[in-house]
Amino acid sequence: MTDPSGPAAVIAADLAGMRSQTFGLARRAGLEPHLHALVPTGVWRHVPAAWWPAPLRAVRPLDLPADYRDHPVISIGGSGGAVGAALKRRGARVIQVQNPRLPPARFDLVIANRHDRISGPNVILTRTALHGVTPHLLEQARREWAPALAHLPRPLVVVLVGGGNGRFRLGRTEGAALAAGLATMMRRDRVGLALTPSRRTDPAVSAALHHALAGMGAWIWDQTGPNPYLGLLACADAIVVTMDSVSMVSEAVATSAPVMVAALPGRSRRIGQFLHDLTQAGRIRPFAGRLETWPVMPLDDTEIAAQAVRRCLGLA
Repeated sequence: MTDPSGPAAVIAADLAGMRSQTFGLARRAGLEPHLHALVPTGVWRHVPAAWWPAPLRAVRPLDLPADYRDHPVISIGGSGGAVGAALKRRGARVIQVQNPRLPPARFDLVIANRHDRISGPNVILTRTALHGVTPHLLEQARREWAPALAHLPRPLVVVLVGGGNGRFRLGRTEGAALAAGLATMMRRDRVGLALTPSRRTDPAVSAALHHALAGMGAWIWDQTGPNPYLGLLACADAIVVTMDSVSMVSEAVATSAPVMVAALPGRSRRIGQFLHDLTQAGRIRPFAGRLETWPVMPLDDTEIAAQAVRRCLGLA
C-alpha cells in the first residue's frame, strides 16, 4: 500500500462486502476512501439502476464535497455504476468496480471479475474480488491473535462460514452437514479448528456448529468482542470457506494457506466460473470432510487493480 495521495469518494451501499472491495482498492492505490452511502428512494428501489432516467435524483443526496471533481470517485455495482456514470457526465473521474450493466466507456476505468464477461480498452479483469487483506495486515493480525489461539492443536484449520442468499442455501440442514464434515476432519486428522460465522450466518446454523464442535475443542467466535477474522486468516494452516461468498474466498486465497471450499445446494453461473478459475489455478479444492494440504502461493489480484487505478489517475 502506498502513502495516501488524496481522498476518494466511494459511492456504494453501506454493506460490508461493498466497503471491503472499494476501501481495499482505494487504500492499496494510495487513496483515502470516504463513503457516501447509496440509498435508492421511492419507486426507484424497485427499478433496475440501468433504467434510472436521472440517477442522482433516484437516490438520497450523496453529500459530496463541492470539489468532488478534483478527486477520484469509486463506484461499485449496478446502482453505483448508474450514479458513477452520471457523476462522470458532470466532470468527475470515476473508477467503477464490478460490472456496471452499462457501457464501460461511460467510466474512466472499470475493474471487474473475469466471470462478469465484459471487455473494453478501459476494463481490467481480476480473478478475485478486491479487498484490503495485505501481507502487512496479516502479519499484524498474526502477532495479535496467535497467543489467543496457541492452545489449539496444529495444524490449525480455520473455517469461514457465510450465509444463504438468492443463489445458495445455508440453513439448519446445510449447517448440520457442514458440522458433520468438520467433526469428521477433527477426529480423523487430529486438527485444531477455529471457526467464525459472518453477519449473514443464520443463528440456527451457528447453533448447530457450536453444538457439534465446541465439545470437541473447537474455538468458535461468539460474535462478541473484537472480530478475529483477520487473525484467523493469518494463523491458519488451512482454510475451509463456504462457497456462497466470493469475497471470503478471495480473502482466503490471499493467504499462504491451502483453501478448501464447502459446497452448498444452489447454483450461480458467476460464482461457479469464479471457483472454476481458482481450481484451475491450483489455489482451491473442494472440502470433503478431510484435511488436504498442497503447495500454494498467495493469489491476490487487488494489487494489479490498484496499479491500474494509479496509472489511470496519473499517480504511477
